[in-house]
Amino acid sequence: MVDVSGKPATRREAEASCVCRIEPRSAGRTAQNPKGNPLAVARIAGIQAAKRTAELIPMCHPLPLSLSM
Repeated sequence: MVDVSGKPATRREAEASCVCRIEPRSAGRTAQNPKGNPLAVARIAGIQAAKRTAELIPMCHPLPLSLSM
């Protein structure tokens, strides 16, 4: 792998999206779910997946990520 630690910080942007399909009767019960809100859990799972991209894709350099919405 090439050492990229000496490179200056560069602004980069990426966008990710997903679709969560939930039956209407299930969607109405998300607030009562004892394990937490499934949509919030899915959001956190997506963020964690983005942060681990360098571990999952060969020859991909790890880059620090920030979340802006």
